[in-house]
Amino acid sequence: MPRTVGIGHQDFEQMIMKNNFYIDKTMFIKEWWENDDDVTLITRPRRFGKTLNLNMTACFFSVRYAGRSDLFQSLSIWRDEKYRKLQGTYPVIFLSFAGVKETSFPDARKSICQIIKNLYNNLERAIMTGITRVSKESVFSDLNHIEVVTTTSRKV
Repeated sequence: MPRTVGIGHQDFEQMIMKNNFYIDKTMFIKEWWENDDDVTLITRPRRFGKTLNLNMTACFFSVRYAGRSDLFQSLSIWRDEKYRKLQGTYPVIFLSFAGVKETSFPDARKSICQIIKNLYNNLERAIMTGITRVSKESVFSDLNHIEVVTTTSRKV
């Protein structure tokens, strides 16, 4: 029976469990991990799979998914013993701002900025995605060691 091609899915676990058609992007995990950047900003246009890719990465590293080899055993990352041992070994904070439903831009910006201010200084590593570059002013003024990866970059 052919696999279903789901459009707009952002939940990796659900896609794998439902056996939806999925293009294996798990080697992103290895590439990102081995780049050893403190912070990686991945900019891509809308609908390029940023949230799904990060959700996959969160599922891979999160202690919440420890022992969930069933999600990865048929994918490329599972061929590497080093990464099988890493699976499910880190506490992961995964944030998506898709649920911010403020009625004005200033209110939405204020909500998001407060969340980020409370978190980003306390992380060992981070991945951020977006469709525009992050300004190094305002909420990100302390974030001066960021590695920016665009569609024309050689990294990831």
